[in-house]
Amino acid sequence: MRIDVLTLFPEMFDGVFSSSILGKARDKGIVALNTVNFRDYANNKHNTVDDYPYGGGGGMVLKPEPIFAAVEDLSVHQEEGQEPVKPRVILMCPQGTPFTQKKAEELSNEQHLVFICGHYEGYDERIRQYLVTDELSIGDYVLTGGELPAMVVIDSVVRLLPGVLGNEMSAVTDSFSTGLLEYPHYTRPAKFRDWEVPDMLLSGHHENVRKWRRKESLFRTLERRPDLLEGRDLSKEEKTWVAEWHDRKQKE
Repeated sequence: MRIDVLTLFPEMFDGVFSSSILGKARDKGIVALNTVNFRDYANNKHNTVDDYPYGGGGGMVLKPEPIFAAVEDLSVHQEEGQEPVKPRVILMCPQGTPFTQKKAEELSNEQHLVFICGHYEGYDERIRQYLVTDELSIGDYVLTGGELPAMVVIDSVVRLLPGVLGNEMSAVTDSFSTGLLEYPHYTRPAKFRDWEVPDMLLSGHHENVRKWRRKESLFRTLERRPDLLEGRDLSKEEKTWVAEWHDRKQKE
């Protein structure tokens, strides 16, 4: 996979792209992570990328010319021996579709992603209409720019690529990957102060452990994110566990 980030502050990505999982993925050649300062594509002597909005109002609006020029330049980029691939162009914006694990899984199947990180008041609407393929938001709040949201999305996508995580099952059992929150985890020591690891996890019975994890995953989702269960087709066993959870809550 190749990921390009259009930003006025490429230095913000230096540490993120060279550290931890992302750094290792890039070192292994699993993903190419690049930043592009779209100010370099400005078409005026002052290299300005923003202007006052038509109709008046506060703030500045990002101009379409440098953004279009940068994306089009990246789109025709071709690695030696490879055919150019039309990229998925992603606009990080509070107005965008809420980012989810399902969207991360979808994007992880792409070969080329381009992220546009804006600042100022907003984007010229023609960028939305005629250039981007996706508008994404990481939450119902506003940040000073799209760089931090882009980092979040990129991290979420790259960790799903084959060979990135040490244990390929880690991504499969993550919260939201199964539609439920992840079950509790424990490690050594088996007893810490007066708190003990559940006996089931020490039993060595793999099928019972698997069932315990599924049950605890369902319980945790009922407790913290019951909205995730709306419309979910529960198995007979899961329906029994839901009833058990409600009985427990009534007795508390």
